[in-house]
Amino acid sequence: MNALDGLRWKPRWVSHLGCLAGCLEYLGVEVSDAWLYGATGHAFVMNIHEELCPSGPTAWKSEVLHELGEAIGCRIERIEGDKRQPGFGDVQHAAWKAARSAIDERIPVYGWELDIPEYYVVHGYDEDGYHFNGPMADEGKGPKPWRELGETDIGWLALHVVRRGEAKDDAVVVKQALDFAVTVRDEPHKYTHGPYAMGLEAYDWWIKAMQDGRTNGFGLPFNAAVWAECRGFAVRFLVEAKERLGDRSAAFDAAFGTAIEAYGVVADNLRALAELFPFMVPDENKEHNANDPERCAAGLLHLRSAKLAEESGLRALEQIADAL
Repeated sequence: MNALDGLRWKPRWVSHLGCLAGCLEYLGVEVSDAWLYGATGHAFVMNIHEELCPSGPTAWKSEVLHELGEAIGCRIERIEGDKRQPGFGDVQHAAWKAARSAIDERIPVYGWELDIPEYYVVHGYDEDGYHFNGPMADEGKGPKPWRELGETDIGWLALHVVRRGEAKDDAVVVKQALDFAVTVRDEPHKYTHGPYAMGLEAYDWWIKAMQDGRTNGFGLPFNAAVWAECRGFAVRFLVEAKERLGDRSAAFDAAFGTAIEAYGVVADNLRALAELFPFMVPDENKEHNANDPERCAAGLLHLRSAKLAEESGLRALEQIADAL
């Protein structure tokens, strides 16, 4: 097997960024987790299915992460395709060729659904297929026959080659990220599709699903864990951004203070929600918790508090972005 020794994903609820973080580390691109989550905009994303399906965290137009991520010093080549479209076999072959070529050049690769519907780092290949690591495959699995990539119920192939790039000025990184957060608020349908909602509207859908008893026992705790992780990194990103900008942030110190405080409240409430509905328990416990009236009542209070705080935080983010 031709392999990239030391290429491993970083365990995260957002497997997409866990894989990208592992690739950047392999390339020697030094970036904190907070800076990665914030700069790519993922710290400020929330995508909710009308029945809290666990697909929410991944079923959105996430290619924007790659565009924003270039600012932290990487270039991402994407090979993507839908098995229901003509020429899918050519896409599979192009992905296989790109992965082998990159690994031969000691360039990291990651892709979608090499095992379960999550992202995985491709750390090697042999004559049969891909060798990878990621969610439920921390020690590595493979080979995944290259002709099977994308041949799932979801039917989507996505393989990404990550190369070093040129990082932009910190002020540019921060402005791009905050502009994205405001765009998601103002145009919540721009980055999502189907029966999903983004931005502040996502809170409304989440609240309504719980009120109407249309929760998914698996999806409720998974969404809680993912979005709690994101907002926790949003706070850390804002703190790091203020520090990096230094004297340049003096003109909008008050807005930074408001944003950090507001997102702290959001993160605390979503973390409490995740504790009410833990993911790392047997499936029967997940279902019981999702249908427990007291837990749901407490969860709704946390969601409403988080939404109010995020509304305040977004107004502060807009002020900072405009000033930058």
